[in-house]
Amino acid sequence: MKFSVLSPLVCASTAAATLLLINCNKNDQSSQPEKESSATEAELVDSEAQPEPKPVDPATLPPAARDIAIKVPQALKILEAYHGKRPEKTIERKLHIVYWTPADRDPAPAYQERLQKILEHIQNFYADEMESLGFGRQTVNLDYDPEGKMRIHVVRGEKPYAEYNVQSGGQIRKDCVPVLKEAGIDADKETIVIFCNMANWNEKHRTIRQNSPYYASGTSVKGTAWQVDSEILNLDDLTEKGKFVRDGQYGKKSLGQYNSIFIGGIAHELGHALSLPHNRETADQKKEFGTALMGNGNFTYGEELRGESLGSFLNLGHGLKLAAHPMFNGSAKGFGEIAKREVTNVKIENHGKSFTVSGNVKSDIPVHAVLGYMDPTGGGDYNSHMTVSIPDENGDFSLECKELVPGKTGRLNITFLHANGDASSFAGPNDKYYHPYSVDKEGNVDLTLALMKLELTDFFAAVNKGTASMDMLPADASPEMREIAQRLVNAKNQSRPLPAPAALPESTKEVVLTDTKYESIKVGYGRPVFDKVPSENPMLVAAERAFSTGLFAHAESRVVYTLGGKWNRLSGFASMANGSWGTAAFVIKGDGKVLWKSGNTKSDQLRNFDLNVEGVQTLELITEDGGNGISSDWSTWFDVKLKR
Repeated sequence: MKFSVLSPLVCASTAAATLLLINCNKNDQSSQPEKESSATEAELVDSEAQPEPKPVDPATLPPAARDIAIKVPQALKILEAYHGKRPEKTIERKLHIVYWTPADRDPAPAYQERLQKILEHIQNFYADEMESLGFGRQTVNLDYDPEGKMRIHVVRGEKPYAEYNVQSGGQIRKDCVPVLKEAGIDADKETIVIFCNMANWNEKHRTIRQNSPYYASGTSVKGTAWQVDSEILNLDDLTEKGKFVRDGQYGKKSLGQYNSIFIGGIAHELGHALSLPHNRETADQKKEFGTALMGNGNFTYGEELRGESLGSFLNLGHGLKLAAHPMFNGSAKGFGEIAKREVTNVKIENHGKSFTVSGNVKSDIPVHAVLGYMDPTGGGDYNSHMTVSIPDENGDFSLECKELVPGKTGRLNITFLHANGDASSFAGPNDKYYHPYSVDKEGNVDLTLALMKLELTDFFAAVNKGTASMDMLPADASPEMREIAQRLVNAKNQSRPLPAPAALPESTKEVVLTDTKYESIKVGYGRPVFDKVPSENPMLVAAERAFSTGLFAHAESRVVYTLGGKWNRLSGFASMANGSWGTAAFVIKGDGKVLWKSGNTKSDQLRNFDLNVEGVQTLELITEDGGNGISSDWSTWFDVKLKR
């Protein structure tokens, strides 16, 4: 990003006047780790003799920079009120580095020198980005011995290389815990980075491949990141445009590109260990700053040094999150406390090609920012864009959601950032996961499902208590809402006698399968549920689409119906129930013969079928394990109908 911030720790009262001068040219930076500001520089910045910087009018700034110029001073005011003005460091949190190697391998050459340079470069990257945003040179703290060497705790695994792989993160961490404990470090209460010696470099053929864990997670209190080390992981080669290598995953790359990917990967996974989720840059940010670190920024880290792009940057939302992180701001106030917050007056408004979600938040630990992650279905969460709101003095906030993908459904996940570093999620009444939306090919927003969930808050609670009635619906409820509500009311009466499909009169040309009697049913967990899901929000939803009818049958399951050869077509949809993070495969059989298979299916994938069932006597709806166990495999059949 590389703004030039005039004061490294701008207090909230003067931030609006001193915040930003823009320097969009990142191509002149050195490849060597930058040094912290000298005492002389700090004295110059803090000296009362310095003239008051000329205010910057946010209206004159490019869009993404304007957003920062307006919102950072507002957030700083809240943080300052909680922690105090320019607080002294009251807690010293450090990043603890581990070098893990299999039992039959020695550490890669020069690992100490290489990794120290890399971590110091990343340390300065975070400091530069936080300073650019207006928070001062807040960054991670590394642990050094008296001789100035970064402490690296070396751990040798119990097994040889062949016994470990990408999924071995848990075992590798288990190997590291006793060594850290002996050094006085509780791995469950600190942020740790584990470099795994699991790369294979062939110098003759210039090929390299990795078989290492490479992921991370964490909070403001603790976290773990798994990385991979190799002898060609070297900060000095970040500017190298030649000397090509062939990576087993990424193909032919220059040595500089290889180090961008894997040094950038360290910075990216460290972000996860510090509690940062994935997030893609907006179009304005791409133009002004480059590629978001927590999106695909691991691939572009340092590219500005080779003149290949603007490089990677830390976006506003993640800067706001780190500004309250105890390792970054050094404040012990509220450390580890879980905030208690209440969100009220939630409103969703459609503006055609954008929408807003507003409300009021009250919390025992102040909320200094509200983040909204707009995540289009598919592609994991790498393609989610972020919108930011700073609550006013009354706790009112409003998220403007406009970075939407035409032709896609999506979900808005809302996170409240608390001044002590805690973060709490909210997605609307009766659903802790998200606000769903859809966008047509012209970019027009449909909020039907989100509004339905919002308006049916009390109704959903009554459904789960068995006391719901149609009188509870809003007077202007849509036909779709009424149909779904009626099914939810009727769902408590599944004990009523139902006819088998084969017993229905010929005059019945179409029937919903859940309105008929099954012959047998077996589920892998819990119990089968009809026309709702056993959740706080009982509405049947898949891939941001609502259904009025369905059969919830946790994998592995098998439901049998007798058709008696009297039906011609079977149609419907299959997916995982809303909120499921599992994977299942759906299979339909007629008289023992497979008529349709979905393949492995996740919650953002909606499979549809329309099958010929002429002459079929016995119908089977089957859900199978998707290859990763049945945990969270909340498989569901939606809107299944028989026709003739």
